[in-house]
Amino acid sequence: MQLRTAFLLPALMICLAAQDAAPAISPGQRKAVVTALARELKTQYVFPEVADDLGKVLGAKAERGGYDSAVTVSDFAEALTRDLREQGKDGHFRVRFDPAFNPRDEDEDHVPTPAEVAEARQQAARRAYGIAKVEQLPGNVGYLEILGFGPTEFVGPAFTAAMQILSGTEALILDLRRNGGGDPESVAFLVSHFFGEGDVRHLNSIYNRPRNATRQYWTSPVAVRYTRPVYVLTSRRTFSGGEECAYDFQTQKRATLVGEVTGGGANPGHAVALGHGFNAFIPTGRAVNPVTQTNWEHVGVKPDLVVPAAEALKAAHLAILKDILAKEKDADYRKRLETILGRVEKGESEPARYSR
Repeated sequence: MQLRTAFLLPALMICLAAQDAAPAISPGQRKAVVTALARELKTQYVFPEVADDLGKVLGAKAERGGYDSAVTVSDFAEALTRDLREQGKDGHFRVRFDPAFNPRDEDEDHVPTPAEVAEARQQAARRAYGIAKVEQLPGNVGYLEILGFGPTEFVGPAFTAAMQILSGTEALILDLRRNGGGDPESVAFLVSHFFGEGDVRHLNSIYNRPRNATRQYWTSPVAVRYTRPVYVLTSRRTFSGGEECAYDFQTQKRATLVGEVTGGGANPGHAVALGHGFNAFIPTGRAVNPVTQTNWEHVGVKPDLVVPAAEALKAAHLAILKDILAKEKDADYRKRLETILGRVEKGESEPARYSR
């Protein structure tokens, strides 16, 4: 099994503990880090022609003293990250100062020790397996918010449990507005719950430049199948694997997307050591959707119903309630649904009852 994720997962990454004052960095160290970064870009970045130009731009800036004002390790990491993203036009780029970084953790061929597996499992559990909320909204509408996609071995059972809880709802809202990404295998596992048994779909492929290989991601057998209407919520903050999840639903025509255009990051990768305590997340691959033969890089995933992210849940809930109401024939339940619809339109919560 792999403990790392192919898509950058900011919300679930373990960062260096905050320090009172960031250490200083010498001119020689800055030069060495930039040189190492240019070398890694040339061998790792998914777009070789961009990598070569980007390395030259960073090197030239360093030679003319463009990083001299970055006197601390944090300032230098921020400056490199900013230049990588602006010049390379790729939101996945990131440079960090983390002396504890171990390149082995990013090695796809590394077999984790039992201790490493136990630690990773514990971290996933502490984050509730990426699940922020499972709820039954008024009108018997399911709501599931997922913040990130950790390793499938850990998060898969939790995803299925959440889907089991919501399996009796009339429709389901999947909230990805705060989702920063994660493992594409876990994205495929979650999406698998939304197709009927025997309905096998090719969801996504990822080309890996260093390996010169393409891996396909398909739906897989799951214990719970949800075939009722689905609405997926997005925001500008939805990124990487979160975007892939929304894009998969959209291209497979399985859900209605509601919210904002997403962040536009479709190039997965891994972190590499640069020396002197620095590492860089470099995109080594690109997503290739089997339906569109392209991806959401730079452009983001465009929702079917564009509304501000803060209003997306209300908009989806209202659309679902109106659809349920249009089909409901029982007069008493229609009256109940009309009351619920009115409260949702006004932004009122249904009062809780604590006595008979």
